[in-house]
Amino acid sequence: MWSSFWRSRDRFSLDELRYLTDQLQKVQIVNNVNKNFVIETLRSISELITYGDQHDSNYFDFFMERQVMGEFVRILKVSRIVSISLQLLQTTSIMIQNLKSERAIHYMFSNEHINFLITYTFDFRNEELLSYYISFLRAISGKLDKNTISLLVKTQNEEVVSFPLYVEAIRFASHEESMIRTAVRALTLNVYHVGDESVNRFVAKAPHADYFSNLLTFFQKQCLYLNGMVSETLKNLDSDTTTAILNVVDEIEDNLYYISDVISAGIPEVGRLITVNILQLLIFPLLLPSLQLDAVDIGAITSLYLLCCILRIVKIKDLANTIAASLFCPPEAFVPDSETKLNGHAPDHGYEIQQTENKNVIEVDGCSKKILPSLSSSSLVHPEDIISKGVSRLTLRDALLSYITAGDDLQVLSSLSILATLLQTKELDETMLDALGILPQRKQHKKLLQQALVGEDLREDQLFSSGRSFIRDGFSCELDGYLQNLKEQYGVACSSLEVGTSPSVHRFQVLDALVSLFCRSNISPETLWDGGWLLRQLLPYSESGFNNQHLELLRDSYKNSTYALLEEARGTWPDLLVTVLRDEWKRCKRAMEAPSPRKELKCMLLPLDKPSFDDVLPNKSSFVAGERMCKVVKVFVLLHQLQIFFLGRALPEQPPTCPPSDIPENSRARNAALDVSGPKLGSELRLVDAVPCRIAFERGKERHFCVLAISVGASGWILLAEELPLKKHYGIIRVVAPLASSDPTIDQKYSRWLHLRIRPSTLPFLDPAKLITHGKAKTKAPVDGRWTLSFMDDESCKSALSMILEEIDLQSNEVKKRLKPLLNHEGAIDVPDASPHPPDDASSSNATPSNSL
Repeated sequence: MWSSFWRSRDRFSLDELRYLTDQLQKVQIVNNVNKNFVIETLRSISELITYGDQHDSNYFDFFMERQVMGEFVRILKVSRIVSISLQLLQTTSIMIQNLKSERAIHYMFSNEHINFLITYTFDFRNEELLSYYISFLRAISGKLDKNTISLLVKTQNEEVVSFPLYVEAIRFASHEESMIRTAVRALTLNVYHVGDESVNRFVAKAPHADYFSNLLTFFQKQCLYLNGMVSETLKNLDSDTTTAILNVVDEIEDNLYYISDVISAGIPEVGRLITVNILQLLIFPLLLPSLQLDAVDIGAITSLYLLCCILRIVKIKDLANTIAASLFCPPEAFVPDSETKLNGHAPDHGYEIQQTENKNVIEVDGCSKKILPSLSSSSLVHPEDIISKGVSRLTLRDALLSYITAGDDLQVLSSLSILATLLQTKELDETMLDALGILPQRKQHKKLLQQALVGEDLREDQLFSSGRSFIRDGFSCELDGYLQNLKEQYGVACSSLEVGTSPSVHRFQVLDALVSLFCRSNISPETLWDGGWLLRQLLPYSESGFNNQHLELLRDSYKNSTYALLEEARGTWPDLLVTVLRDEWKRCKRAMEAPSPRKELKCMLLPLDKPSFDDVLPNKSSFVAGERMCKVVKVFVLLHQLQIFFLGRALPEQPPTCPPSDIPENSRARNAALDVSGPKLGSELRLVDAVPCRIAFERGKERHFCVLAISVGASGWILLAEELPLKKHYGIIRVVAPLASSDPTIDQKYSRWLHLRIRPSTLPFLDPAKLITHGKAKTKAPVDGRWTLSFMDDESCKSALSMILEEIDLQSNEVKKRLKPLLNHEGAIDVPDASPHPPDDASSSNATPSNSL
């Protein structure tokens, strides 16, 4: 037999297929002696059938006549060798995947051989065998349509009673191996998208409907696991845990996209099952109760992230509106009775009222937090509203807004993200957006106009009002309907909601929260930008949406940011101030005018970037000052652009600033023969006003230089030049250092010593390639340099000090001049043309004396 098998034959011929089939039929038992022969025969037959399907129908005719599929099943029955099972599954998978003719596929599925292989008890302890089996099932599902699916099911009275392919596949839906889970999900989607009504009823009824609850149970476990990782990372940021969080996030989002794909198959009962399971297994017991400070199972940040993901990915109208309606319930409405206190009081939210003279301070987790004073009759949250006799009077919506007014950076970002998500959820009724207070004013006017056109009783002044009085009948009806459904279907009672409240009250609560946010100084600029984006979505191009107190607080906040920016003109980085301002202006404009918030949702789960060197450098470090300057610029740019927005004007592409000034004829730069390009090492210059000095850059190696301070526009330098022996009053530039932040100080003990701080010429975090991101190790923190210049006498030292301070003033005044058109916007503040000279005692600030560095 062996010699005949290996004789020379045409591999791709009908005779070869006939010969291989004859040899296979002669096999009565498979053992270690003939297993390789059987494996090669199975592989060759599948290759020939695939070839024949594309070139010659006689091949498949022979395959059907000799019932080769039956031989495959027989070989499986007489073998207990794993490699035979592997090859058989692979052979059948290849054939099914590559067969093109409908006749061939119909034959493959029209007998019970495929179902036999599906239900055969393989030893799945072998991981490779399980992988081949799942690939086999997936290959079958790829050929399903309304004709072929009927060949794989058993029916009784026109109802499907057996569907092995689906039933066996979903057994592995929660397998620990992600590739297996992915294959099973692809299979189920292939089944759902066939659109067979009887199959749809089969998958949507018990016990197979448990697949959807099991899917959500598995998803629930992933959410709890994610929350544990997030809680740990917030305590100790580590690159490994951060990467792990992002991996889990990717898997969670993949799960939600799968759920969305299932819904898109258009099986109404499946959509209802998914909605109910998401609400009962995830939303009500875990996510909504977590929007309070004493949440145990899952944190508020993780909860808000998951709510955003669900609303953005799972497109179910009833689900979106039910979640929105739930925000009008208090957290304890979702807590089982067994978790409430014996006296009937629900747990408080971790708030304690601190009886202080400042009535706008509350104590949250041991930390004092300011809240916005009452801005209107609809003021957001008062301390006395947070907790009263142990019973919370806050709804979940109130909790979200309280995070904005008194939460930390991540809480603010998360609350803004959920509001932005609700605003952009197309499945959410506009009446629900109106109830939440986040219906854009342009949509409110559109709604009122439509009501007027269809002849509803509407006063004309309502249509063209400032948005503070709207018809609430439709709003109340829609919201009442969803609240009633919450009570009847899910047992969630909303007893604390004032149903008679006008939408305009809720709208002003949101505006109050956003105004409060812009008045806060402990929130990162990036998060404030997200608040600015939300505000622009809610309001048209005018101030009419605000009351006078809103506008007053916003203008005060803008003035404060303007003064802070003005301080930076004489700060550590005035030479970069205008450049940073222009860059941030473009970025902020793009963020404000973007169709959606710029940040990915996963940013909510990671600690916001701390200043790169804030934890390793002293507060006076130029790098810390640089990061602080960038924050000041970002806040100013946001508030300035909002001011323009409120005035109904379009944002210019660039901030209005003055062009650089020409170099004055009597300036030190002119006298030294320097141009606007600045000094270059090794170049020659005139030593007008230069003061001779000594400095040692290495221990024991003192060098003689002439020190010269020069400013050219917004730039400035301290130069150390080596005098040319043959050319009087000329020298070669040997050392260049930035003028700004030099902080010249005469030593208190040695009056001929002048101490200078030398900062770098640029900031590394302004270069995108050097940005420190999550999961990457920090670079070594740079430190500022120190020079100590020694002069021949006290007068020379004072002369050098005076020269440096004078050039610092000129540099600072030039920066203020360039910023003046921007800072004088609508008469916000009056920028003086020149800044006063610092007091004399400024030169005697504390410094550590050193001879050299």
